[in-house]
This record gives sequence, structure tokens and C-alpha cells, in this order.
Amino acid sequence: MQESKIDILIAEMQKLSSAIERMAGPAPVVNDWDAAECFVWSPQRQHLQPVAHPNRVELDLIRSVDHVRDILFDNTLRFAKGYPANNVLLWGARGMGKSSLVKAVHARVSRDSGVAVKLVEVHREDIATLPLLMEILKSAPAPIIVFCDDLSFDHDDTSYKSLKAVLDGGIEGRPGNVLLYATSNRRHLLPRDMMENEQSTAINPSEAVEEKVSLSDRFGLWLGFYKCSQADYLSMIDSYARHFELETDVAALHADALEWSTTRGARSGRVAWQFIQDLAGRKQKHIDTN
Repeated sequence: MQESKIDILIAEMQKLSSAIERMAGPAPVVNDWDAAECFVWSPQRQHLQPVAHPNRVELDLIRSVDHVRDILFDNTLRFAKGYPANNVLLWGARGMGKSSLVKAVHARVSRDSGVAVKLVEVHREDIATLPLLMEILKSAPAPIIVFCDDLSFDHDDTSYKSLKAVLDGGIEGRPGNVLLYATSNRRHLLPRDMMENEQSTAINPSEAVEEKVSLSDRFGLWLGFYKCSQADYLSMIDSYARHFELETDVAALHADALEWSTTRGARSGRVAWQFIQDLAGRKQKHIDTN
């Protein structure tokens, strides 16, 4: 009888232990910094998921943004070498290579500097978990670029406060081995009507607007991307065609590319790349971007 009571007590304790473990959630995963150059942040598991084959193109293939390309490259190279560098906001026209430039510059700097700079992508919906990510990254054995693509904030979204704190606020500040790069179609990251609404309901309207605008001000570099001309668009097409050896008559290539852009209603780096993919498919040629 006594043994039976003990067995019951042990079973109940095991159930209690299992319940506590379920409530606590899974243990944080050990992050392997040698697993890859690029990672994706998974806050639920507190894990940096390695990306074995990043989706990126060669830096030399990104055309018509030479000025901002050089600025971003120099800033990233200084960071890799351990010198002061700025957080960067790449903003402007859609499809002009903002995110492609970040990934291409990271690859080139890692190769040219000999420093294993890591690129960590944070999804827009996980911005609120940035303080947790910073806690993990500060002990990383390498310089880290935290990258958020297509960053913007909508009405009633307060997660931008986490970004502000990480950029240069808070008592601890941003870890010295971390930079933040973000792309956005908005220069100030927040919709204008949101800022105007804050202004109309605030006791001091000017302070409300400054609170919103100060978010983008905390990026030391603003790099603007603008819609490309027809000449720039065709230059992108020529560059891709040469690189991937898609031999064809230049006049026919340009006519085909312009017709493609007309059907899309836009000219941009993204449209040029989509045309090249279509052209390669028609010619039954593979495109290797890794």
C-alpha cells in the first residue's frame, strides 16, 4: 500500500513537471555562427536560422544606383574593419534594388575584407522582439548587420518604439558589433496621415510630429532610390544579358525589353530582372545567382 502511494506521488510530480515545461516553452536553441553567412531571426525559438543559399546577385550587376552603392559599401567596409559606421535607411522607389544592394554589399565586403560579417534578417512582424535579439547578438563572435526589408508602420502600431530604443536609445544602447540596415518605400517609415493625426490630437502638436519623424532620424545614413529612366533600364538589361551570356541582337533585345516594361507599367531593376528571367527561360538557359 505504501509503495502504491509513492508511485502515485511520483506520477503526479511527473505530470506537474511536464506541465511546467509546456508553460515555459521550448529551451532556446544554440546558435551556430559558423553555419552560414546569412541568418533569419526566429523569435519563437530564439533561434537564428542559417540560410545556406542566400537569394542575391553580384554587386556589379546592380546599375543606376552607383552613388548610394558606393556610400553603402564604404560604410559596411568600415564596420567590418572595426571602425565607426552608421545605421542605414534605404528608401524610395519600388523595385530599384534596395534589398538587393544590401545583400550584394554584404557579400562583397565579407569577401574583400576577409572578415566574416553576418547578415541577420528580421521580418517586419518581429520588430517588437529586437531587444531580445540584441541580447543574443551582443555576444556573437562576429560583426552583425541586422536587416529589415520593406519596413513601415501602420496605425496603432507601437512596435516602432522597440526600433527606436535599439537604434540608439535605452540605458544599454546598441551593441558595438551590430548595425541596422532597413529598406522602406517611405522616407519617414510612418504614413503621413498618421503623423497628422498625432499632430491634431496632441497637447503640443509639433512635439508629436517630431516623435514620429525622429524614428528615421536615428538612422545615420539616408540613401534615396528614384525611378529609373529608359536609358538606365536598358543599361540594366544589357548588363544582365552580358553576365548571363544571353546572346541576342541588341536592337531586338531592347525592343523586347521595352515591350515587357510597357506591359508591367513600370521601369525598374525588378522589372529588368523579371524580363531577364523570362528571356533565359525562353532560351532554355539556367541563371546562377549564388
